[in-house]
Amino acid sequence: MIHEVDEALRLLLVDAGLEDSGVDLVFDAPTKDWSARRNAPTVSVFLYGIREDATRRRSGTSEEYDAEGLVTGRREPPRWFELTYLVTAWTNRPQDEHRLLSEVLRCLIRTRAMPARMLTGSLADLALTVEMEAASAGTGDRPSTVDVWSALGGELKAAIDVRVWAPLSGEVAPAGPPVTEGLLVRTAAAVDGEATDPGRRLRYEGPTAASGEGFAAERERRLPPGRRKRGGGAAQ
Repeated sequence: MIHEVDEALRLLLVDAGLEDSGVDLVFDAPTKDWSARRNAPTVSVFLYGIREDATRRRSGTSEEYDAEGLVTGRREPPRWFELTYLVTAWTNRPQDEHRLLSEVLRCLIRTRAMPARMLTGSLADLALTVEMEAASAGTGDRPSTVDVWSALGGELKAAIDVRVWAPLSGEVAPAGPPVTEGLLVRTAAAVDGEATDPGRRLRYEGPTAASGEGFAAERERRLPPGRRKRGGGAAQ
């Protein structure tokens, strides 16, 4: 799922014309060594945070079907995760970096949810809304930008925080094959635990539906001797 969110972000920025202007788009960590090797205008989209959004956790399962409409498995509900990215621009002059970062910001803030055409793999299969938020107010339970730069060993510079909420598809438990035979009951009389005759076999063919021949089909109910039916005389 993570690489599919990366691809959605890449397509979003490409659609805004980022690569057409000769800018490299990468997902590398913007460390000091990396920045020293850079030789072209670059936008780095660095993933630095992954955590589950527990408020969206659900229980239960949904059924998976094959082409013939038979149940093949039961899928757990998806788990939602918040992915946090640090987006930075790199050029030879701060003014050019700010101009490039402004173009990226304009593209990101006008997108509240990833367009369906940019979702691939499991994200496209689930067909759920993948929300995103750029340059939002920080919360106390997330690492600060200063902490991220300190961990990277680089110097603090202007950056855009981008958060994406994406589902991770649940596991599928295979279902057993459907019942295709009727219920079979064997009875046999026994003396001291040993059968005295082969006994009887009762077979009800087909599904046990009320309209069929199975155990669920409606049958006349006989009352014990001496019991009366409602509104009538004694049962015969």
